[in-house]
Amino acid sequence: MKKHFFVTGIGTNVGKTVVSAILSEALKATYWKPVQAGDLDYSDSIKVDILTSKNVNVLEEKYRFNTSASPHLAAEIDGIKIKLSDFRLPSVDSNLIVEGAGGLMVPINNEGDLYIDIIQQFKLPVILVSMHYLGSINHTLLSIEALKSRNIQIEGIVFVGDENSATEKIILQKMKLNVIARIPFTDKIDYEFIQNQSKKINSNYSD
Repeated sequence: MKKHFFVTGIGTNVGKTVVSAILSEALKATYWKPVQAGDLDYSDSIKVDILTSKNVNVLEEKYRFNTSASPHLAAEIDGIKIKLSDFRLPSVDSNLIVEGAGGLMVPINNEGDLYIDIIQQFKLPVILVSMHYLGSINHTLLSIEALKSRNIQIEGIVFVGDENSATEKIILQKMKLNVIARIPFTDKIDYEFIQNQSKKINSNYSD
């Protein structure tokens, strides 16, 4: 059975794209990011394509906006209307990694639809990326509570940064989550780093 996961984070800039690249490499998966806002010349899809081997297939985004902003604002600036009903999972004969944008409560339009609504619509198990910083416990627990309130399956958590046993212990004791990986900070994120980290992924998430 093919493995399909949605990668989301406790906020923006917590390492979702790097984690998605690592998971895609480990699973020899197809990678897809539905919405890219800003950085179109060096989008997350382009980054994943550069960082991974030919085992990873990168799909084109559903929406590409010029402004680095929340999808609802970026779309408005570009004169594009985003509708929740427009989102459909790609049909692929492979493992699949779908990467979100920002956190769970990021608005995608002015009608009140949020990124968590896309996740719920896709019915994919979620891999939550949590980076260690002051306040990350609160952001992590809030994200988990939001997913559970929608009955969205949480496949596990990926911790980014040096191991912080005090932080991780309280999160795992409270929520009983499976740790899929711990991804260290690095001065250089390149192909070699992705390859090395993909080999450390829990064997349940490698192909």
